[in-house]
Amino acid sequence: MEMFIDGGWRSAVSGATQPVTNPTTGAVIDTVPTGDAVDADLAIRAADRALASWRAVPVAERARLQRRAAQLMRDNADRIGRVLTAELGRPLAAAVTEIQRSADLLDVYAEEGLRLHDEVILSQPGEKIMVRREPVGVVVAITPFNYPITLLCFKLGAALIAGCTVVAKPAEDTPLSTLLLAELFHQAGYPAGCFNVVTGKGRGIGMAMVDHPIPGKVAFTGGTAAGKAIAAAATGTVKRVTLELGGQSPAIICADADLSKAAAAIARHGFANSGQFCYRVNRVYVERPVYDAFLSALLAEVAKITVGDGQTDPVTMGPMVNAKIFGNAFGQIADARAKGARICCGGDRLTGGLYDGGYFLPPTVIADTDHSMQIMTEETFGPVLGIMPVDSPAQALNLANDTIYGLAGFVFTANVGRGLALAERINAGSVWVNDIHRSNHSAPFGGMKQSGVGREKGRYGVESYLEYKTVYLTYDEGLV
Repeated sequence: MEMFIDGGWRSAVSGATQPVTNPTTGAVIDTVPTGDAVDADLAIRAADRALASWRAVPVAERARLQRRAAQLMRDNADRIGRVLTAELGRPLAAAVTEIQRSADLLDVYAEEGLRLHDEVILSQPGEKIMVRREPVGVVVAITPFNYPITLLCFKLGAALIAGCTVVAKPAEDTPLSTLLLAELFHQAGYPAGCFNVVTGKGRGIGMAMVDHPIPGKVAFTGGTAAGKAIAAAATGTVKRVTLELGGQSPAIICADADLSKAAAAIARHGFANSGQFCYRVNRVYVERPVYDAFLSALLAEVAKITVGDGQTDPVTMGPMVNAKIFGNAFGQIADARAKGARICCGGDRLTGGLYDGGYFLPPTVIADTDHSMQIMTEETFGPVLGIMPVDSPAQALNLANDTIYGLAGFVFTANVGRGLALAERINAGSVWVNDIHRSNHSAPFGGMKQSGVGREKGRYGVESYLEYKTVYLTYDEGLV
């Protein structure tokens, strides 16, 4: 496939290409252009040309186009889902669900756009003070491999409904699904230049976009180190930023919790997408009186997870996306093992037959951990859980907050008051109490501390793509 710039397909100016590999088999499934700063400039200038007319389009028309794009996504969910499964390895049903839920988010953003309004502040006779909401301008959207459509739509739907235009740079592992999305938006009727996609590898093209003088905002989801570099670079041209960065999310299991429900929720959430997402449960603190019982319940739930080819097998977990991501998770397992932790299940790469083609790591539960181990202090981004006994909820809270991250937290207790008290004291942007479900499209999503800056989703997401302008108008009342 080629890049999508200014309403059409095009190769990199250099002519260079890069392969896209199926992580299940190791086979090359397609190639995409290896763009550079020249290609980034072409896309950004196309978006800038489109901005002048797009920002003037009535919001009702923007909402109509956005709903049309959302419906096209639903109509093509199976086709895009199959491409997503091929480039990411996630089971097909989950890939299709990602497309469908992303379409739902576009509809939410469309509704929020229709609620936007200017304001008039009461002032003196013969004066009016108007507060206008205007688009921030061209937006650079840089997204990771793990949920390439969802995390792009976090940014794309909010930016377009606000009147911005977008240049997206998907991860080199998963560019194909994003390119198909650009095609659908074009079919929906978006003007040329509103939504552009450039592809490339390494940080070069991404930083060229961040450094470019035209964009007014950078929206990034990815690792904390990369986010810091983007934030620093954005200061050179004083760009707005939304940064959704790393996480090392804790769960607290109180002695009075429903252990069966807690175990099922943590197994479901902690191993979804092979553990490759930022707000998954990473570490679990369990009160000692129920430590062994919870561990037994958790292992029973984990035993139900099947690992294999997400395109052909009825499995619940596929491979990890590449050698780097696999190596990080496997290194944390080795670190915990060397420091005396107990590997209760998993822990070794799956081999033989299908497994030899990809980076398959089975669900891994590590018990008897502590904060000397990487699994309890560093982001894993893999199907590995660390479990640690604690003497009280207060101790668990202190350990939960002993981190540079603050993206998500989870609490299980029969005492609602205790659950709310712990939720209020966990330093995280989102906290779930007594169950774990997907983040709601109308609620703000983002992190505290080094987990990011800003919020996405709902009206909070749309507002982050708007600037406020105050207009002071003086007029002659004597004409009446």
